[in-house]
Amino acid sequence: MKQKRRYRRGYPVAILAGLEDNRVVLWKIFSKVIKPEKTLWLDGTRNNTKALYNFHESIVKALRPTLNEGVRSIILASPTRTNHAQTFTDHIRRHHVWLVQGQNKAIFSEITGPASTLSEVATLTKTPRFHQLIYETTSEETENFIDMLEKHLNASNQDTVVLYSLDEIEKRILGPRKSDRHIHEYLILTDKYLSDSREKNRIHRLMQIATNRNVKTRIVDVESTAGRRLTQLGGMVCFVQPTRAR
Repeated sequence: MKQKRRYRRGYPVAILAGLEDNRVVLWKIFSKVIKPEKTLWLDGTRNNTKALYNFHESIVKALRPTLNEGVRSIILASPTRTNHAQTFTDHIRRHHVWLVQGQNKAIFSEITGPASTLSEVATLTKTPRFHQLIYETTSEETENFIDMLEKHLNASNQDTVVLYSLDEIEKRILGPRKSDRHIHEYLILTDKYLSDSREKNRIHRLMQIATNRNVKTRIVDVESTAGRRLTQLGGMVCFVQPTRAR
């Protein structure tokens, strides 16, 4: 039953944040559907600096779990004649530079239009502009992953770990864990690798455990630049990124 439910929704693609005057509605965009995630309310008014700061901080906190899973494409939607999306990105640049700089940054894009109800989201997601943003944002995000991977492939130090086979990756992810907050692990595969595999259940189990163990997992479109590079490497790669503490 779980396998069937996962198939209907597909794989995670991005986050959609519908910013309104007094609230934000967060949606998870999957390859097949969009599902509501959380609604956060502004405790006060937008001209209250402290209330707006706390509101923006609550959005960052709500985004963290999905970001930590490896999905780092974020679409910010706000109604016509408002600057809510820009105000939030300004907050990010001032207080959370780590989110917009470096190879592991999140990719933020803005679109005009309300996105706080299912009907509004349905209307927004049918527009060519939305599909263009999804393509551009996720392409930039996955290319960041590939840039990190290429550096690993060209490195020669003993800390370099790049794995290609399902057996090797399972051994790495399912084996005993070392507690090191300065080590980031990534599991990336193409949608075609998953759909064509005879080991779908095995791969889904690996991905679920990887997510539970804070491994950043990502499925990418095989036709994208990142997807074509992954195909050259077999379709699935796991690599380790030593990271300095912020």
